Amino acid sequence: MADTEPSPRPAASPLMTLAEVEALARQAHSGQTDKAGRPYAEHLAAVAEGVRARGGSDEQIAAAWLHDAVEDDALSRDGLDGAALSPATKDMILAVTKRPHEPVEAYTARILATPGALLIKEADLAHNADPARLAVLDAATRERLTAKYARVRSLLGLA
Repeated sequence: MADTEPSPRPAASPLMTLAEVEALARQAHSGQTDKAGRPYAEHLAAVAEGVRARGGSDEQIAAAWLHDAVEDDALSRDGLDGAALSPATKDMILAVTKRPHEPVEAYTARILATPGALLIKEADLAHNADPARLAVLDAATRERLTAKYARVRSLLGLA
């Protein structure tokens, strides 16, 4: 009779620490600036801190650090797939990644359907809509972005 015990599985590679995720995010967005000309890593740090302050898990904080990496082509989809991140972290990153020509309703529905992703988007919107951050933009851009962020917040059920 054949042995029916499962063979031992190879040990999974350890997941990246938050410090390693932060370093990856900073490297991936190196040289990028936001609409106000500030280093993009400042936005990533603010979103990660916003998630932490709202009680987010380490997986959510990791996703916050990388929330724009795929969308901004700072990290390829293959690079994300191969990264030593939990499946939940990868799911959250992809949930908040806007796709070309995607209706905002489909985007927000995906966020709402992905466990943990709403907190990341909430922190992202909070930093994006920070009046001090918007104040340095020209009036037309400020008004356009304010309306855009309000629409997304509404679709996500965020007051």
